[in-house]
Amino acid sequence: MKKQIKEYIKEVEEKIYKNEITQEYKKDMLNYISFYQHERLIHLIVTLFVGICAIIFFLAMLYFEKLTITIIFIILIILFIPYIFHYYFLENSIQKLYTLYKKS
Repeated sequence: MKKQIKEYIKEVEEKIYKNEITQEYKKDMLNYISFYQHERLIHLIVTLFVGICAIIFFLAMLYFEKLTITIIFIILIILFIPYIFHYYFLENSIQKLYTLYKKS
């Protein structure tokens, strides 16, 4: 997904630079933006879910002091960190597409 978004942003920037934006292309841009917004929303939900589960397992780890709960907590934290970075990328990419759409 990252590669696809980066390529699309590059394509739009080139078209804006060459002044090749048509009304049909602007409609297509809105379509892409809506797809990426959907992707961002799904990743936000997943990120929040993993974060909440990590907090729950952290509290359970403190209360029960079991090795299995600690291992699950560590796995959730390992998953949570890349989710944060990917969501950050999606958010910034959507903001960039908004700016490019306004420029066109």
